[in-house]
Amino acid sequence: MTATAVSTPPAERSWLIFALSTVGLWGVWGAIAGMSAERGFPETLVYCVWSLTMVPPALIVLAMSGWRLDKDARSIAYGLTIGLLGAGGQLILFYAVTRGPAYLIFPVISLSPIVTIALSLLILKERTGRLGVLGIVLALVALPMFDLSLSGAVGGLGWAPLALLIMLCWGVQAFFMKLANNTMSAESIFFYMMLSGLVLAPVAWSMTDFTQPINYGADGPWLAAGIQMLNAVGALTLVFAFRYGKAIVVAPLSNAGAPLVTAVLSLLILGAVPGPLKIVGLVLALVASVLLAIEPEAADETEANFDGETV
Repeated sequence: MTATAVSTPPAERSWLIFALSTVGLWGVWGAIAGMSAERGFPETLVYCVWSLTMVPPALIVLAMSGWRLDKDARSIAYGLTIGLLGAGGQLILFYAVTRGPAYLIFPVISLSPIVTIALSLLILKERTGRLGVLGIVLALVALPMFDLSLSGAVGGLGWAPLALLIMLCWGVQAFFMKLANNTMSAESIFFYMMLSGLVLAPVAWSMTDFTQPINYGADGPWLAAGIQMLNAVGALTLVFAFRYGKAIVVAPLSNAGAPLVTAVLSLLILGAVPGPLKIVGLVLALVASVLLAIEPEAADETEANFDGETV
């Protein structure tokens, strides 16, 4: 079967609906993601459960598309590349947090949109207007502030290459998500993402320390499944956001918006008051999200592009 170009989007701003869906789903997921681990269900097994939660949405959207799966060599290569970069980055993260402080690792990882934006500008020749540029810059400044802490012992720097590798994996993954959407269906992309997650599940299983007590009760794997379903569906809507929107806009919007929702929910539900640095990050993320949402996607109209020229 030969991959064909994806049809034009059904609505001019449909990318925004999908991107905001991802923001909402991942924002809620972020607020409760640690609950199963706190109740004695290891993160590595959470990964295994997550890989299983990818199956239902993948099969549902594939069925809705008439079970049309792109099976040509290029589509398979794109799909598996996207899936393995995402799932592989997650597995590296499990190891990285054992080598260094999470408060430094996550700010580095959060800058993955820089990689996506750079590749999209250079290879896909994407452009946006002045408001879009400002929104992207504010989002990139805000992202590290959600996790950055200026206190605590750092220890060695063995974590740094791992954090950079994860940032690269997830940044390149988002770029390929946009690139693949030009020649294959979003449903096929997500199917191969699901498949890649399942392929790496045995690796996560092997990384689990089964000598420690593990909670196999309802608030262990079943709670993890409910939480990770939010993650899985959010990943699906992100694929569709990249299908209809520009990577240089979708990547920073989704990465800045989700932590914003998480912080607000944590404040409302848990009463967790963010520190001064995080408050600054929240304000910047809010402004960035608004700018990226209202910026017209068609940079080929009368807005200035990144080169400062009028197109």
